[in-house]
Amino acid sequence: MSSFWALRARPSTPAARAYARASLPRRRTPWRRASYCVVDLELSGLDPRVDEIISYGAVPIDCGLAGAGRSLYGLARPTHPVPEASILLHGIRTVDLAKAPPLDEAIVPLLEAMTGRVLVAHAAHVERAFLGVALRGQGSRLREPILDTDAIGRLLIAERGESPPGFLPLGELARLARVPEHRPHHALSDALTTAQAFLAIVAHLEQFGPETVGSLAGATRRLESARRFPPKQSLEPG
Repeated sequence: MSSFWALRARPSTPAARAYARASLPRRRTPWRRASYCVVDLELSGLDPRVDEIISYGAVPIDCGLAGAGRSLYGLARPTHPVPEASILLHGIRTVDLAKAPPLDEAIVPLLEAMTGRVLVAHAAHVERAFLGVALRGQGSRLREPILDTDAIGRLLIAERGESPPGFLPLGELARLARVPEHRPHHALSDALTTAQAFLAIVAHLEQFGPETVGSLAGATRRLESARRFPPKQSLEPG
């Protein structure tokens, strides 16, 4: 049985093999020297056990700059009709996906775009779950680290001595970063908003100390530490 699962775990496509073997930026790499792929997904629902990826957007970042001209957008044909509640959110109907490739094919360009890059996403647990399922279909697994702009944005708020919310919606993240929010609930537009906000917020974080790939990957842990040991308020008269 162990040999069976070992075989199953081998990447099954050239794109999956390249993704699995590519070198990633080390955690100690200064953040501006690393390459990233900012990803946003639109879904048929929020349960990765039964729901599916129906569209994705990806924006590369190199040397601290977003490559909007090299961005990627794709659609995937689901195995089940898209529920009405999801259609009301993102506007993608089942009929709009009739000519799209199935996910196993549709995911290949995204896998290529992610190869050798650190994944960035907003509320990254969603992308982590759904991309994890998609990559298992390729005989691969999602690679770490994964940077979450929700945690990074809330970390900036905490570093400024303020109380961060429990969650920072993408629109609020854009306002915090003072960047435009592009068309909400469109995968490529949300990926572009996330990329621009990521760059602006990490640049602000650098005011408190140097940032690396590893320090940004640890934003959630740093947030927990900030809650336990909040910045001391000055006792000097104003």
